[in-house]
Amino acid sequence: MSEELTLPIKLLVPCGSLGAGVREDEVEYGLSRGAHAIATDAGSTDSGAAYLATGKSKNSRGAVKRDLMILMKAHARTGIPVIIGTSGQAGGDLNVDWTRDILLEIVAELGISPKIALLYSEQTRDDIKTFNTAGRIRPLPPLGVLENATVDACDHIVALMGVEPYIAALEQGADVILGGRSTDPAVLASFPIWKGAGWGASWHAGKVGECGAQCTEKRDSAGVLLSIGKDSFDVEPLARDNYCAREGVSAHMLYENTDPYILTEPGGQLDVTQVTYEELDDRRSVRVTGAVWKPRPYTMKLEGAGGGKFQTIMLVGIQDPDVLRDVSGFHDRFLDALYLRARQTLPPEEHDDFHISIRMYGWNAVDGRPVPAGTPAPRELGVLFIATARTQEIANAITHACNPYFFHYPAVMDKELPSYGFAFSPADVPRGQVYEFKLNHVVEVSDPLELVRTKWVNL
Repeated sequence: MSEELTLPIKLLVPCGSLGAGVREDEVEYGLSRGAHAIATDAGSTDSGAAYLATGKSKNSRGAVKRDLMILMKAHARTGIPVIIGTSGQAGGDLNVDWTRDILLEIVAELGISPKIALLYSEQTRDDIKTFNTAGRIRPLPPLGVLENATVDACDHIVALMGVEPYIAALEQGADVILGGRSTDPAVLASFPIWKGAGWGASWHAGKVGECGAQCTEKRDSAGVLLSIGKDSFDVEPLARDNYCAREGVSAHMLYENTDPYILTEPGGQLDVTQVTYEELDDRRSVRVTGAVWKPRPYTMKLEGAGGGKFQTIMLVGIQDPDVLRDVSGFHDRFLDALYLRARQTLPPEEHDDFHISIRMYGWNAVDGRPVPAGTPAPRELGVLFIATARTQEIANAITHACNPYFFHYPAVMDKELPSYGFAFSPADVPRGQVYEFKLNHVVEVSDPLELVRTKWVNL
């Protein structure tokens, strides 16, 4: 779509994340309202480091194909571009290629030949070390100076793209863009900026619309339509029985952002200090006016993930009244007993190289904080046992050694033994390797495309 468009630019955002459930009727509504492009995020760090470290998607292949099929059918009928960011959940090269294969399957089934751009933003460990040596990498809180050992511990490292790589692909005629790791708002802001909408309005619209209908009042719907001009944008639900309100639209600046007025992105900051939110006469839409884009030296956030030790888990349910009367005390005594039992069975060289935790669900398993005195006893507890060790075999051995304690370990030693209920048989579940994020840094670049590789699929 190279022809000039008049403002506002209408962007159809079909869902908050590809694979979460695009709705055909909502897409049809957005098309009937004159959408110029379709754009959606496809990933996040919310579900943890495993998806970057392994290159696998959290979403099922079937779910992603279903959603992408709906979008590509819309493209086939209308010719409007389809823009996907953070492909395959984590946006690494493997994640992008996984999504590419699904897309190629779809276009073959539809009998169409779109021009497809693949944007890769994965970085090599050697390049990251070079940038670090040159003083181009700085940490974000709470991390400190980046060490080479930390870089080496990463299986995959990505740099978060801004709007520029998407705009470059659109300028070269891309019909479909599958982007690697990107900031969520950038995926949505790129097309309207390319077509002349205001940078402030486009970035703010991207932030509000990044999670689809989560900025609306009936958040069980999927998508929104963003109409973006020079200084303002309108946000409208794609579901006809839904509506937007000022509070819900304005509150989205707080989503994954500590400052409700400033959002830092590659190459600048979005300032919404003077923004106004107006509910329109159609009682469905909100108009947002006054966002300002303030250019800054260009940086890209780095995310790196890698595998560590191995885990085995057990889950048991407890209703014993003696345990429930003193959950915290039982936890501490039980944990001491489990450590003692594990050390009795392991070789001495392994005694200081493992970890056991028991998480008391229904008490304090989520935050781990001390429970105030006088807190009423729960009706029951779910106790999750986690053994972490340098190999899966050792984690399994620790779990097997501790297993008998989960049948009858008493809260009061001189009473008859209680019985606890295992959730599964066999009780132990090997989890495999533990994955974690190891980088929380930014890298300075002189060119927004410096760390991005663009490949074209020739159909």
